[in-house]
Amino acid sequence: MKPSRTMSSLLARPCERRATEGAALRPAAWRLRAGALAMAFALAGTAPALHAADQTAPQTGTSSTTLAPAPQPVTTVAELSSLPAPNIAARAWISVDATTGQVIAATDPDIRVEPASLTKVMTAYLVFKALDEKRLTLEQQVPVSEHAWRTGGSRMFIEPRKPVTVGELIQGMIVQSGNDASVALAEAVAGSESAFAALMNQEAERLGMTGTHFTNSTGLPDADHYTTVRDLSVLASHIAQDYPTQYEYYRQREYTYNNITQPNRNRLLWLDPTVDGMKTGHTEAAGYCLIASALRGDRRVVTVVVGTASETVRAQESLKLLNWSFQNFDSVQLYAANQPAVEARVWKGAADQAKLGATNPIRVTVPRGQAAQLQPVVERTDPLVAPLEQGQPVGTLKLVLNGRVLSQTPLTVLEPVAEASFFGRMFDAIRMRFE
Repeated sequence: MKPSRTMSSLLARPCERRATEGAALRPAAWRLRAGALAMAFALAGTAPALHAADQTAPQTGTSSTTLAPAPQPVTTVAELSSLPAPNIAARAWISVDATTGQVIAATDPDIRVEPASLTKVMTAYLVFKALDEKRLTLEQQVPVSEHAWRTGGSRMFIEPRKPVTVGELIQGMIVQSGNDASVALAEAVAGSESAFAALMNQEAERLGMTGTHFTNSTGLPDADHYTTVRDLSVLASHIAQDYPTQYEYYRQREYTYNNITQPNRNRLLWLDPTVDGMKTGHTEAAGYCLIASALRGDRRVVTVVVGTASETVRAQESLKLLNWSFQNFDSVQLYAANQPAVEARVWKGAADQAKLGATNPIRVTVPRGQAAQLQPVVERTDPLVAPLEQGQPVGTLKLVLNGRVLSQTPLTVLEPVAEASFFGRMFDAIRMRFE
């Protein structure tokens, strides 16, 4: 989506909030004398280092810059919408714009819940990672252990001493939700299910899933096996983005193995053509759960509902949440990758300006019809002193709507700025004393 004329004018002049200290006001005559002395030292090649402790002067008063209160961040984008979130018949739920990573709306996103077979999304993530790193291949045959064969719950019906490939096991785990397939894959990756659970927890920590702990690859009940809907949305967003080729398994409607055909339990694959995943789950304690993902245009929304009353309810509530999220919110791109968000003054540099921006496109989710009201706000430390390296972090770009921060992106130097010559540095050092 191209920025509107109003958005373009905003992007051209982002507001800047600089971290500054109160500056003492000095008499004009003293400024002239100090400037002349400093220039003389510079021309003579014996200029002293210009540190604060080296300069003192009579003061006739003080002045400080008072900034307006900083905008506060929103928890969900829906806070800025005039439309209320829908009533969702679930214990906890969340809707996330996976394109921007922003939470659109949620109820109890951080309460501890039992993930049931939603666990298998992490199992799949680690299997996809092993495939990507060439530690597994789809054609590789996997021995079926006694432990995998005897695992209870939903099954793919693998058998000991009967050849099965990684590719077959992935379909058995994702489409048929086979616990036996999950254990066999865990053993193929890590040697044992307990070792695989340790890898699951390491990956959860890396992804920022702070409310999650795994003890198995299947989601079978365990007191120390838990998560949150926020964490599950993070995982679901990552698996679609990090492994788009393997993610295609999640749109598969049925799979036949050992002469047994089982359908995918995700009913949304039949109800909405834009839904391309992701995973169902159910235990008596967890209720009926569903991670759903839909791609409409170039925008992906991920929803998680847990603790619903039936398969029908989890499908209905997920579709209601997906439709509400797509219909009432937009995702807009404000800056392309490596597009300068601001050009800032550089001191003691071979160039006077530094281009600051982000190496990835900057996108933001907003309530529908409010994109033109976005205000970019740059916060950076001043002054910027050369040399500046490409990729060096120098501040933050905040996207503000109605006085609330929707998103924050680190600002980095897009093009390096080398140091100026000796005399250029000294001249800027003098100027910096009186700016």
